[in-house]
Amino acid sequence: MREKTIEIKLTNTVKSMGGIALKLISPGFDGVPDRLVLLPYGKLAFVELKAPGKRLRPLQEKRKRQLEALGYLVFCIDGAEQIGEMIDEILSS
Repeated sequence: MREKTIEIKLTNTVKSMGGIALKLISPGFDGVPDRLVLLPYGKLAFVELKAPGKRLRPLQEKRKRQLEALGYLVFCIDGAEQIGEMIDEILSS
């Protein structure tokens, strides 16, 4: 499964729940996660999407730690089967 396929499934799942999965582009601040997932009732998380078996690059790891230190949830998913579990965790936070 390609990263793009996982990304489409994520955006469709979030949309079906009444949320938005914004594509993040941050000129001058590399390494930010691919998507900002906004769910009803003020629930949000950052999501980095990877092809199956791929890992975060060192700069992406750094950005993940920075966002988590600020209190945000940050996920790295490399399979469509992880989307449901991730959404459950966001909603329970």
